[in-house]
Amino acid sequence: MSRKAWAWALYDWANSAFPTVVSTFVIATYFSQGIAPDPATGQAQWGWMQTAAGLTIALLSPVLGAVADAGGRRRLMLGWCTGIMVAATAGLWFARPDPGFTLWALACVGIATVAFELGTVFYNSLLPQVATPAEIGRVSGLAWGLGYAGGLVCLVVALLLLVRPDPSPLGLDRASAEHVRATALLVALWVALFAWPVLLLLPDAGGARPGWVAAARAGLAEILGLLRGLPRNPVLARFLLARLFYTDGLNTLFAFGAIYAAGVFGMSVEEILLFGIALNLTAGLGAAGFGLIEDRVGSQRVVMVALGALILLGSGLLVAEGKTAFWALALGLGIFIGPAQAASRTMMARLAPAEEAAAHFGLFALSGRVTGFLGPLALATVTGVTGSQRAGMATVVVFLALGAAILAGVRPRP
Repeated sequence: MSRKAWAWALYDWANSAFPTVVSTFVIATYFSQGIAPDPATGQAQWGWMQTAAGLTIALLSPVLGAVADAGGRRRLMLGWCTGIMVAATAGLWFARPDPGFTLWALACVGIATVAFELGTVFYNSLLPQVATPAEIGRVSGLAWGLGYAGGLVCLVVALLLLVRPDPSPLGLDRASAEHVRATALLVALWVALFAWPVLLLLPDAGGARPGWVAAARAGLAEILGLLRGLPRNPVLARFLLARLFYTDGLNTLFAFGAIYAAGVFGMSVEEILLFGIALNLTAGLGAAGFGLIEDRVGSQRVVMVALGALILLGSGLLVAEGKTAFWALALGLGIFIGPAQAASRTMMARLAPAEEAAAHFGLFALSGRVTGFLGPLALATVTGVTGSQRAGMATVVVFLALGAAILAGVRPRP
């Protein structure tokens, strides 16, 4: 891999700390167990927050992606999104374990989530600049594996330095959950520390740039043209439709996996951290391993295999009893999470013209978010109606199955 490819991949290492520590394993668990009145209410509130964030991302991602293309400002907009994510994440330090901090915690996570997802639009659009067509799958898969490694290392640091020590060597007060809240500060510092190489080594194109108003007009025209042209591009249209459903399932799984583990299997924050470390290890190995063969077997096949395994293992988790069964099934699940995401990114990079990469990845983000509210909404609704976290999580398998059924008919070039 080239120097620019490594710089690009390092951003995966940097920003993966946010979904790993904040969205999935630590802050999500802390919110449901420490801030919300009870785990079921916390899961429902978290679902409504994710719904609002998903709608915002769906509205902004394709437009801002097209604006970045038209104005030549992909790196600049990536930098802005990264800064907002860092600031909002750091704000979680002030979310004390009291229901009175519910809105503050949800607002911080929601803003950081929107900034994180919008940032990935500009980040992903840089992939064709750092990898040749023959190696794009390997670079994407290895970068995704590096992202899981970053999340893993950040979790280990959080566990050993912040959560486990009692008394805390940093003087953190466990009674007010400072040892858990400090993990948000760690994530903010982690992203700020490791995200800068891609901003330094992948500058925006030189030359005259249109003003923001002109770029917005050109960007809107570009995205409207892409949308009107989708019926004439059935491979792209069907792929985006399939991803619309299976990404809903994956995003919901990430957002509620730790909450589910804590509420159904009684796992503590420390156990969730250990689980997160193990899951990131298997997920990283899966993403990197499948990335090495993806350019030979094709991205669509990798995604289909991954989705099939996720459906089977996820169904097993819905009926599993006891922590041992949960661990075995969940770690197996982790092997296939990374390939489903990394190979999807590769498919989009292969289908998108280089000059319209950000706009196409805006559509890519749109396909993962335009109905992104449906996954959390379905989970929150079923959980609220039945009072069962198992019943709520069953909606994830449904979304994965719908996406796999649609993707089965896609036959892109390898």
